[in-house]
Amino acid sequence: MAKAKSQRSLDRWTKQKWRTASGKKSSKTGEVYAPAATIRKLKSTAAGRKKLAAANRKKREATRRGKQYAKHGLHKGKRR
Repeated sequence: MAKAKSQRSLDRWTKQKWRTASGKKSSKTGEVYAPAATIRKLKSTAAGRKKLAAANRKKREATRRGKQYAKHGLHKGKRR
C-alpha cells in the first residue's frame, strides 16, 4: 500500500541531517536546529548569517523564559 502524502513528507524530514550551526548540542549553546543544507546555505551569505544569529537570539531568549519552542522564524515560509 502506498504511503499518504503526510507520511512521505515525514520520511523526507527524518532523513535530513539536523544539526546546529556550531555542530554542538543545542542544550549547551542555545542554538536552533535546522537541516545541514539550510545551515550551510545561511552561513554562505552575510544576510544569512544575520538571520541565523537573530534566530539564535530568539531561541536563547525563549529558553531563558522556560519555553520549549521558540518562534525564531528560521523555517517561516517553508513548504510543509
